[in-house]
Amino acid sequence: MSGDSNSNISVTASSKAQAMENCETTALQKHVMFFDRNNDGIIYPSETFQGFRAIGCGLLLSSVASVFINLGLSQKTRPGKPFSFKFPIEVKNIKMAKHTSDSGVYDKEGRFVPTRFEEVFAKHALTHPHSLTSDELKNLLKSNREPKDYGGWLAGYTEWKILYILCKDKNGLLHKETVRAVYDGSLFERMAKENASKKQNIDCDV
Repeated sequence: MSGDSNSNISVTASSKAQAMENCETTALQKHVMFFDRNNDGIIYPSETFQGFRAIGCGLLLSSVASVFINLGLSQKTRPGKPFSFKFPIEVKNIKMAKHTSDSGVYDKEGRFVPTRFEEVFAKHALTHPHSLTSDELKNLLKSNREPKDYGGWLAGYTEWKILYILCKDKNGLLHKETVRAVYDGSLFERMAKENASKKQNIDCDV
């Protein structure tokens, strides 16, 4: 009886710790966790590549993205640790890799800021209140730029450009709910399921 009691307490404590960890997961961490393909808290270039392929990106874009992202973010998320040629990104420290010249929708801790998100569309979605055109997206990027912050400019442009290419509708509009799904991390899972379904349908047709 005593052993069972201790076992139950241990399981309960473990469950509570897991629940607490889940509650403390920030939106920015959720945003990148899709690319942690084996769920070990570390994202290697091969996993970034696999993630981009999973959402339907081609070989070239997936390859370039895996190099650009991991080289740019790896050391920033590993404070105090020696340089690694494996270029790992630590998910728990992803807030340290948050680039400048951004929209401010993530705060400094990586939490989602609803008012800043709404502000993006209030200020820049002038043609359609819940969507961004290509030109409006360019204006958004320009408005976020900090003086001489070339690295931040490049990071912001790359992120939004890839999102626009992959997710614009047939009229060239990037919808508000799509952008929201990027910030909360749900978009990548949805895209991966849609891409897998398309491949399955193609295989069935052959």
